[in-house]
Amino acid sequence: MTWAATVLTLYPEMFPGSLGVSLAGRALADGIWSLDARNIRDFTTDKHRTVDDTSAGGGPGMVLRADILSTALRGAGGTGPVIALSPRGAPLTQRRVRDLAAGPGVRLICGRFEGFDERLFTGADAVEPVSIGDYVLSGGEPAALVLLDACIRLLPGVMGATQSGESESFESGLLEYPHFTRPATWEGQSIPEVLRSGDHAKVAAWRQARSEEDTRLRRPDLWERYSSARGRSPSGARVEEDE
Repeated sequence: MTWAATVLTLYPEMFPGSLGVSLAGRALADGIWSLDARNIRDFTTDKHRTVDDTSAGGGPGMVLRADILSTALRGAGGTGPVIALSPRGAPLTQRRVRDLAAGPGVRLICGRFEGFDERLFTGADAVEPVSIGDYVLSGGEPAALVLLDACIRLLPGVMGATQSGESESFESGLLEYPHFTRPATWEGQSIPEVLRSGDHAKVAAWRQARSEEDTRLRRPDLWERYSSARGRSPSGARVEEDE
């Protein structure tokens, strides 16, 4: 069954963009996933094809109208959850990506201007706001490409080695361990001896330890959740279980 992506945007020419090459591009050509990028303006009724209006209460910028977006969403069809890309949304996580990739597809609404009329999220269409990070883009299209790329690479038949995705960052709640390759020594830096030992148990233990160390130092937010899940404090001290 083909995983279907429907994108509502003011700039459909931005798609498939980077998704038209490499693994995603081959998967698109092979029919593993499909893409339908629709122009929101095609669902307007006035001669100016208006999709936005001024913000209630005043202020700079324009706001995308909920009624126009709802009409576009229903008219475009598609399948799967409806997600609006917005910096005000919940952060996109690997767990959410896996859930989306396991479903029939996704419908995306790309924000522009000052964002969406809030009633879009409280109406009858069950629209979920999602953010790809704590920064602001000029529009939701790059965010949509990111979300789709994250999902597509998990679809069956896209990645050559299915195990490639199982040890990556965020899959276990940790950042991925560091990698090394030839030459064995470069600019005075050598590959850790344990990785050349041939002892798979020691290699696995080293990788786990480095994943934990790098996560603790670089992403204390992830380390907090990971440690709590294992019954430990962020310092690594064992928490006594209630008797």
